[in-house]
Amino acid sequence: MTHTLKKWIAALLFVGGIVAMAIPSHAGIEAQKVINAGTIELGIQTGYWQAFTGVGNAASSNRSAVFVLPQIGLVVTDKIDAGYFSGAIEVLAEPVGAHFYEPFSASLAGFSIVGRYNFLAFGRWMPYWDFGMGVSWTDLAPRIPEQSTPFEFLLETGPGLQYFITQEFAITGALRLHHISNSGIGTRNTGINAVLGLIGFSYYID
Repeated sequence: MTHTLKKWIAALLFVGGIVAMAIPSHAGIEAQKVINAGTIELGIQTGYWQAFTGVGNAASSNRSAVFVLPQIGLVVTDKIDAGYFSGAIEVLAEPVGAHFYEPFSASLAGFSIVGRYNFLAFGRWMPYWDFGMGVSWTDLAPRIPEQSTPFEFLLETGPGLQYFITQEFAITGALRLHHISNSGIGTRNTGINAVLGLIGFSYYID
């Protein structure tokens, strides 16, 4: 883990800790009391992105980055009753910013739309599953053999978990499988597959 990544994570944890200490916790907090149709989520996540070569034909796993993901979400359904799988569907707009430090310094900026299923049967704990698609511009390509265009498409999916400290404020951890490619619009399109680990926090507004 690089010094830059450690600083990002430490800063986010510090801010989240200060907010959490400043807002008293209350008994009886449950995700299902927060997540209803029309609820708005304002959040931010940051974390470490690491490419791998186990899937696809990427030339190297030596592609590493720090990602920052502001988020604004809207819950679009009330609770769907299904036992342990009870939950609600949310749609999020997610600007994307990243700094690559391996194999060289590069940047990425983009935007994704993320669909999320929030599981609401676990009290303060709210597991969820994300699936997102988006677009980006990056100067990582065409300087690597996998990609030949700076315009790229993003595809991502994976689980996350929120813990409600108060009825409005939650801390978050997530893990995504992340894919970057140009969908064949360039001469090279091997695609880059990666794991993206995230931490963050969210504030909910009824």
